Amino acid sequence: MTKDVVRVEIPGSRDDVLKILKRTGISGVPVQKSGKLVGIITRKDLLNKPEETQLGLLMSPDPVTIRPGSKIQDAAKLLTEKNIRRLPVVENGELVGIISVADIVNAIAQLKIKDEIRGKFTSKTFALWEETPLPVVGRIMEISGYEAIPILDKSNMLKGIISERDLIRHSMIEDSVEIRDFSNGTDDDEWTWESIRDLHTISYGISRVQLPLKAVKYAMIENVIAVPVNAGVSECALKMKRARVDQLPVVNGNQRLVSMLFDRELIKILIDN
Repeated sequence: MTKDVVRVEIPGSRDDVLKILKRTGISGVPVQKSGKLVGIITRKDLLNKPEETQLGLLMSPDPVTIRPGSKIQDAAKLLTEKNIRRLPVVENGELVGIISVADIVNAIAQLKIKDEIRGKFTSKTFALWEETPLPVVGRIMEISGYEAIPILDKSNMLKGIISERDLIRHSMIEDSVEIRDFSNGTDDDEWTWESIRDLHTISYGISRVQLPLKAVKYAMIENVIAVPVNAGVSECALKMKRARVDQLPVVNGNQRLVSMLFDRELIKILIDN
């Protein structure tokens, strides 16, 4: 586990969380209140709730936890079954560390497991064109649930990868004023005295996490590390560890994209064995 855990306290600022995620590249932070663990805030929470500023409403409450004496297989099973990326490690009610999918991948890299990734650990995927606007990419990620998407050029060749980490890195806080119309009038009676009397609006400030309106090719990672379909499990884990990535495109003999290998799928090797 990672013992030196970055954490935030309630009450706190969403903007501070965004800065932490940008600076460290981590995918989420534990939330504490009066020294007690009460939730987790992730990159997905910030991207899916762009107008929310309160940590208590942004976070996922009552996170799944694990004890420091638990087996790594137990951690891998929980992460897979709960479809999460990190487990706070708690002892006697105190947060003492955090174990993530990346930590388990690092352990797998040392085990020299030669099982091929072909079919068993790879996932079907889809790709986007390199000119797709970033806000559209963010919305597609939200709808699909994918945390990373391959990017193709006009020749259908793999050009890059865009992940939630890259979206957070390019996001910004935008403040604006919106006007809400609370009028009681309708289109049919908009010129009546009653309609004029009932016209009233309210203005209020909005602070949201915003993605710039630019093509995904300007935010994606271009130097893509890909693996063949017959690559070994520990070989792929080592590549993920060295490149600090959560996924690897899988290519055929013609270097054409055929599937994706996600770290969460890779750790299932510990459960199966």
